[in-house]
Amino acid sequence: MSLKESIENLRTMDVQTLIRDFQGLDPNDPGQWPLLPRLATLLAIFLVIVVGGWWFDWSDQLTALDAKEKEELTLKDEWLSKKRQAVNLPEYRRQLAEIDRQFGALLKQLPNRSEIESLLADINQAGLGRGLLFELFKPGSEGLKDFYAELPIAVRVTGNYHDLGEFVSDVAQMPRIVTLNDVAIETLKDGTLKFDATAITYRYLDDEEVATLRREKAKEKARK
Repeated sequence: MSLKESIENLRTMDVQTLIRDFQGLDPNDPGQWPLLPRLATLLAIFLVIVVGGWWFDWSDQLTALDAKEKEELTLKDEWLSKKRQAVNLPEYRRQLAEIDRQFGALLKQLPNRSEIESLLADINQAGLGRGLLFELFKPGSEGLKDFYAELPIAVRVTGNYHDLGEFVSDVAQMPRIVTLNDVAIETLKDGTLKFDATAITYRYLDDEEVATLRREKAKEKARK
């Protein structure tokens, strides 16, 4: 019987005929089975192979493939980033040199320990030079940072508006960094102004102070 005839027979088969085709099959001679049982058996074998392959091997391979694809994307992004950095390396070096220069210039504006007294005298002289009356000029306790220290100074002066403005301008133009914080101005009965502020100046720490500060931070971190 040809394949065409077998297909035509399948079209014309009724349910009873299909049932009879699956009855009395000889498992030792599947070549003599009717067409439909043979097709059904081949389909079942194919499905078993596919499911088994997926369960025991292909699923792991697909998972590994997906992981490799993600890794490939990550490596591409890293490569592009490093390529951009390599292309811009001269510009990065120029910017780093400029940052170092600016940092050095700022560092020079910070007095060392021996220069603090002269800076305090300069601030005091700036006020006296403008005709202001100092009611309070009291340096506080230093606050240590990574490589510098902050020295707050409580300042209270009285004078007219113009002289106070000139004093603030003089402080801002000092070669050393001084900032005025917590500013409060009050008008007195005689028309003069009372100026309260916290002047903060900064100094850089010497190598010994930096080393001591780092040791103290390391001890504190170890205790935590």
